[in-house]
Amino acid sequence: MGMFQVHVKLSNPAKPTLFFEEKFWVDTGALYTFVPEERLQSIELQPLRSRDLILADGRRDRRLLGEAAFSIADFGETLTCPVVFAPNGSLYLLGATALENFGVQPDPTSQKLKPILAVIGGFLGSR
Repeated sequence: MGMFQVHVKLSNPAKPTLFFEEKFWVDTGALYTFVPEERLQSIELQPLRSRDLILADGRRDRRLLGEAAFSIADFGETLTCPVVFAPNGSLYLLGATALENFGVQPDPTSQKLKPILAVIGGFLGSR
């Protein structure tokens, strides 16, 4: 799939006036959203826990994980999603968890995010 970027506003849920806006690469291969640590610290976002991760190059790393408020351009809502405190200088990556929270998927043809319907419950839930 072709890579593309979307405009995201990311804010501190405890202090919504602290935020930044940035273009994020849409990365369905990443479970979590990845943001340089210095940028999260600039909005005083506090880590909640740490997670062991496997990076794209195969290395293992333990990184801090927090919760931030996300607004994706063109969708008119703000949702809280997990965010990894990435090494400084890292790319801004919008991961699968945030995409699922917003109920969107990438459309490689238009290089935009498209709304999808959520599946709830599977077979047993359909009775």
